[in-house]
Amino acid sequence: MRVLIVGAGIAGPTLAYWLRRMGHEPTLVERASRLREGGYIVDFWGSGFEVAERMGIVPRLLEEGYHFREAREVSKSGRRIAHFDPLHVIEGAAAGRYITVGRSDLARIIYEAIEGDVETILGDTVESLDDDGDRVRVAFAHGAEREFDLVVGADGLHSRVRRLVFGPEAEYEKYLGITIAAFDLDGYRPRDELVAVTHTEVGAQALRLALRDGATMFCFTFRYAGDMPYDDVAAQQALLREQLSGIEWEVPGILDQLPHARTFYMDRASQIRMPSWSRGRVALVGDAGACPSFLAGQGSALAMVEAYVLASELDRTHCDHEAAFAGYHRQLASLVLKKQDAAIGLGAAFAPHNRMQLLLRNTVVGLMGIPFVANLAMGRSLRDPIRLPPPPGG
Repeated sequence: MRVLIVGAGIAGPTLAYWLRRMGHEPTLVERASRLREGGYIVDFWGSGFEVAERMGIVPRLLEEGYHFREAREVSKSGRRIAHFDPLHVIEGAAAGRYITVGRSDLARIIYEAIEGDVETILGDTVESLDDDGDRVRVAFAHGAEREFDLVVGADGLHSRVRRLVFGPEAEYEKYLGITIAAFDLDGYRPRDELVAVTHTEVGAQALRLALRDGATMFCFTFRYAGDMPYDDVAAQQALLREQLSGIEWEVPGILDQLPHARTFYMDRASQIRMPSWSRGRVALVGDAGACPSFLAGQGSALAMVEAYVLASELDRTHCDHEAAFAGYHRQLASLVLKKQDAAIGLGAAFAPHNRMQLLLRNTVVGLMGIPFVANLAMGRSLRDPIRLPPPPGG
């Protein structure tokens, strides 16, 4: 089959990898003119890690990822007030199948697994989709019109494919009241190697991570009820400064260096909840159809699982897309819903509503150093209740 995959983030290239292995002809189209850089760091484990193992990319992930030795909460003056060892807490529960990696690095490593094997169109996107039941006619913003057997939207939280086929984003988005901003700087001091340093106040949190080559990544989460100035980086940075104007620790100095940021990312922490991820010959995968939100902490791994299961269902049903799409949803809907529901209650960890929530959050961080408490808090979330089907195209 000829399958158009819209979006070259995590889910899209993963799906292209497995479809190509099955002998199909995937075409990957990405609106950006090059692979995206920057963004935030993700903790990668569970069934997504197993998919990565089956793709043979785990050695690259371990090479480029990080094993942070301490998660540290600090006061306004920088004094350590709570901490735990994530290597002991998380890697132990995950049986060693765990790595922290930049989201853009994960996307690049997946893309490298298909580079040269899959037709890729950068700097373009879909303008319209016409599904006549036998094929999908696709008009591109810049390229010539083409026909495909299937179209898969893997174009993220603000999916254009979803909007064209299923309707406005507002019908499916559940905003969790928190906005995230992430950027990186060269040469920032101080540096705490392999330590995730956070400072949390009522309504906001700042995270500092020392990366390789002298770079430091910063991630801010804050409660915000207003509109997001999409496609306007200057307005986004102005909003960030405004919302964090009363936050102490190193935050004022960090924000002073915003003009020197190598990359910048800002968006709402939202979920996408849909009764179905397909319509006719069009399906959605990853954040486009089932975004659990940044707060869930496992969106990238989940996107890989979704892509893998979708390819497996197409393989199992001998390309009966209706049966495959139904099986894809049946296998994953419950898992996705559980992760989305769990994420809703995590907002207080990233931006507490009040001082009581802040005190409780910091107390829990300190207690994470106790194995029993850590296993109780995280053990179940590190084991996905799903058994992956055999590799498609095997």
